[in-house]
Amino acid sequence: MRNRIFKFPAKAKTTVYLLTATGFAYQAVDSNFLSHSSDSLPISSHFPEKIRTGIDGVVRSFRAISTITFTVVDYKYSLHGLPVDSDEYRRKLSETHLRSAKRILKLCEANKGFYAKAGQFVAALRQAPKEYTSTLSSLQDQAVPCHFKAIKEVLVSNFGRDLSEIFLSFDEQPIAAASIAQVHHAVLKCHQEVAIKVQYPGLEQQMNVDTKTMSVLSKSIAWIFPEYRFEWLASEFAGATALELDFIQEARNSERTAKNLRDNKVIRVPHVFWELTTSQVLTMQFCGGHKVDDVDFMNQMGINPIKVVKALIEVFAEMIFVHGFVHGDPHPGNILISPEGQNGFSLVLLDHGIYKQLDEGFRQDYCQLWKALILLDSNKILHLGERFGVGKHARYFPLIFTGRTIDSKSALGGGMSEEEKRNIKQELKSLKMNDISMFMESLPPDFLMILRIDGLLRSVIRKLGVPQQVRMLAYAKYAVYGLSPKLDLESDFAVKVVFSRLLMNMNYLKLRLIIGVFEAILALQKFKDILCTLYIKINGTFWGIMLDPTGKGLNIT
Repeated sequence: MRNRIFKFPAKAKTTVYLLTATGFAYQAVDSNFLSHSSDSLPISSHFPEKIRTGIDGVVRSFRAISTITFTVVDYKYSLHGLPVDSDEYRRKLSETHLRSAKRILKLCEANKGFYAKAGQFVAALRQAPKEYTSTLSSLQDQAVPCHFKAIKEVLVSNFGRDLSEIFLSFDEQPIAAASIAQVHHAVLKCHQEVAIKVQYPGLEQQMNVDTKTMSVLSKSIAWIFPEYRFEWLASEFAGATALELDFIQEARNSERTAKNLRDNKVIRVPHVFWELTTSQVLTMQFCGGHKVDDVDFMNQMGINPIKVVKALIEVFAEMIFVHGFVHGDPHPGNILISPEGQNGFSLVLLDHGIYKQLDEGFRQDYCQLWKALILLDSNKILHLGERFGVGKHARYFPLIFTGRTIDSKSALGGGMSEEEKRNIKQELKSLKMNDISMFMESLPPDFLMILRIDGLLRSVIRKLGVPQQVRMLAYAKYAVYGLSPKLDLESDFAVKVVFSRLLMNMNYLKLRLIIGVFEAILALQKFKDILCTLYIKINGTFWGIMLDPTGKGLNIT
């Protein structure tokens, strides 16, 4: 059955025309007036700072409105009249996804700052189409550093002293640059090596303009095309970004995490130098290392990637399931691997700007969800889906987190059978954009953050070539720990602490034993199938030779 003839909702026509006209007007203005002056500098750079910020905000907003308008119209006209269950529709949809992702990448590269961060945010969402995640992932390493003159002004303004009074040396070339700040290496007068994170000037005003523009655009799209609703994404991004602008809070997050993970001998959290830390400048201990997904470095140093992944996942599993205080941006640039440590390596956890304090009720439910996912307890999963507010769509939780269907017979981490793949593909065809929007809108904010974190961790695991089963078993282990009573190691009796830990380990071993039995049964079934196939072939060969000793007419399959 074909879609009804494409037609804009009556209430939306005027808005679309205005937005499209604005887009075309912006293209002309941007290319001929606002972008470049005779000396190749932006015209806005010749005005005082407040006026410059205002002009830049208008230009950035027009650029965003133009891009999003063209993108929405592209989707509507490209898919016009095509049956949603047809191969042609899926082909056109993929082409439009890719075209739109490239268009948005260009927007993020032009607007930089928070737009680049928004692109990174989308790239980390596993729920986004692969055309978007693969295209926008290039933004992770594209931040252009700010000129040191502007950075020095921020430092002197915040420290109240010249840099020569504080540092023996200060490297003007940044060792890292991101969308909101860059990091410099320096040596204090006491010969202590430090890393200094400096916020770009004028960011707060820029953030207000950019996040409001994103919010207005997402609301406008939802109003014009109700099936395309992204307000949840704009809201979640704005909330996460606002947290990053206060470096005092980031320093507090860092110290709290160091305290929570103090018993973990693999993880290192750099020490904060409070006397040189403000809301715009964060000074911390310098810790060297390579990105956690640097396979060549691990091979060179003889470090086992499986051990690295296990350590990494256990750190984040402890944050999520036990403490409920979670680092929200674990991309490879924020986690370094160093060859120093008791186990032949250590992990350095950086960038503590985005954290999520999980609601205690949510934390407990999420622990229960992972127990149910590991055991594939469909009734429990659906019950928890009601608590999470997604209703019947909870049946897709196993698919999202473990790669199995809710009624799967495959082993944990073993993927789906061909029959299961065909069935789920057919089932997913019936889902509409409105269903996906409703699912994402219904999820608690805590769940959205967890999805992003899990997506980033899974990409690291894939890069290192480690089976996803390592991640799932670590989650199962810490889900059991998270459901156990919390103890104060300093005030509770030693016997009580030992008994509680013994109980936790017994519960985990019980869960692991059940998983092992399931996997053993499946392995025996596969072994039985292999033996049957081998028997049939041998038997066929034997009777073939008996019936035709010459072998001329023999055709053994």
